[in-house]
Amino acid sequence: MKRFVLFVPLLLLTGCVVETVAKTAVDVAMVPVHVATAGVNAALPSQKKVDEERGREARKADEERGKQIRLAQERCRKGKALPTDDCAAVAQR
Repeated sequence: MKRFVLFVPLLLLTGCVVETVAKTAVDVAMVPVHVATAGVNAALPSQKKVDEERGREARKADEERGKQIRLAQERCRKGKALPTDDCAAVAQR
Protein backbone atom coordinates (compact mmCIF):
# COMPACT_ATOMS: atom_id res chain seq x y z
CA MET A 1 0.00 0.00 0.00
CA LYS A 2 2.82 2.40 0.85
CA ARG A 3 4.41 1.73 -2.52
CA PHE A 4 1.14 2.51 -4.25
CA VAL A 5 0.78 5.80 -2.35
CA LEU A 6 4.32 6.82 -3.37
CA PHE A 7 4.00 5.53 -6.93
CA VAL A 8 0.78 7.39 -7.91
CA PRO A 9 2.11 10.91 -7.22
CA LEU A 10 5.27 10.06 -9.15
CA LEU A 11 3.19 9.08 -12.17
CA LEU A 12 1.20 12.29 -11.95
CA LEU A 13 4.37 14.36 -11.65
CA THR A 14 5.93 12.77 -14.71
CA GLY A 15 3.08 14.11 -16.82
CA CYS A 16 3.80 17.60 -15.53
CA VAL A 17 7.51 17.18 -16.13
CA VAL A 18 6.96 15.97 -19.70
CA GLU A 19 4.64 18.88 -20.40
CA THR A 20 7.14 21.36 -18.97
CA VAL A 21 10.00 19.86 -20.98
CA ALA A 22 7.90 19.96 -24.16
CA LYS A 23 6.96 23.59 -23.60
CA THR A 24 10.58 24.48 -22.93
CA ALA A 25 11.67 22.72 -26.12
CA VAL A 26 9.09 24.66 -28.14
CA ASP A 27 10.18 27.93 -26.52
CA VAL A 28 13.84 27.20 -27.30
CA ALA A 29 12.97 26.32 -30.90
CA MET A 30 11.03 29.60 -31.29
CA VAL A 31 13.88 31.83 -30.09
CA PRO A 32 15.50 32.21 -33.54
CA VAL A 33 12.10 33.06 -35.02
CA HIS A 34 11.50 35.76 -32.41
CA VAL A 35 15.00 37.18 -32.89
CA ALA A 36 14.58 37.30 -36.68
CA THR A 37 11.17 38.94 -36.36
CA ALA A 38 12.52 41.57 -34.00
CA GLY A 39 15.39 42.29 -36.40
CA VAL A 40 13.06 42.73 -39.35
CA ASN A 41 10.72 44.96 -37.35
CA ALA A 42 13.65 47.12 -36.27
CA ALA A 43 15.12 47.37 -39.76
CA LEU A 44 11.95 48.18 -41.70
CA PRO A 45 9.78 51.16 -40.85
CA SER A 46 6.16 50.39 -40.22
CA GLN A 47 3.56 51.60 -42.67
CA LYS A 48 2.09 53.79 -39.92
CA LYS A 49 5.38 55.64 -39.49
CA VAL A 50 5.70 56.12 -43.25
CA ASP A 51 2.14 57.47 -43.45
CA GLU A 52 2.73 59.84 -40.53
CA GLU A 53 5.90 61.20 -42.16
CA ARG A 54 4.14 61.66 -45.50
CA GLY A 55 1.27 63.50 -43.78
CA ARG A 56 3.72 65.70 -41.87
CA GLU A 57 5.49 66.64 -45.11
CA ALA A 58 2.17 67.37 -46.85
CA ARG A 59 1.01 69.64 -44.01
CA LYS A 60 4.34 71.46 -44.05
CA ALA A 61 4.08 72.00 -47.83
CA ASP A 62 0.48 73.27 -47.45
CA GLU A 63 1.55 75.71 -44.76
CA GLU A 64 4.39 77.00 -46.93
CA ARG A 65 2.05 77.37 -49.94
CA GLY A 66 -0.44 79.29 -47.81
CA LYS A 67 2.33 81.54 -46.52
CA GLN A 68 3.47 82.32 -50.06
CA ILE A 69 -0.10 83.11 -51.16
CA ARG A 70 -0.60 85.47 -48.20
CA LEU A 71 2.68 87.23 -48.98
CA ALA A 72 1.69 87.58 -52.65
CA GLN A 73 -1.71 89.00 -51.63
CA GLU A 74 0.00 91.52 -49.38
CA ARG A 75 2.44 92.55 -52.10
CA CYS A 76 -0.39 92.94 -54.64
CA ARG A 77 -2.43 94.98 -52.15
CA LYS A 78 0.51 97.31 -51.52
CA GLY A 79 1.29 97.58 -55.25
CA LYS A 80 4.74 96.02 -54.88
CA ALA A 81 4.08 92.79 -56.74
CA LEU A 82 6.95 90.67 -57.98
CA PRO A 83 7.09 89.71 -61.66
CA THR A 84 6.10 86.15 -60.66
CA ASP A 85 2.99 87.30 -58.74
CA ASP A 86 -0.31 86.87 -60.58
CA CYS A 87 -2.29 89.61 -58.89
CA ALA A 88 -5.47 88.85 -60.87
CA ALA A 89 -5.51 85.26 -59.56
CA VAL A 90 -4.47 86.30 -56.06
CA ALA A 91 -7.20 88.95 -55.86
CA GLN A 92 -9.88 86.35 -56.61
CA ARG A 93 -9.02 84.35 -53.53
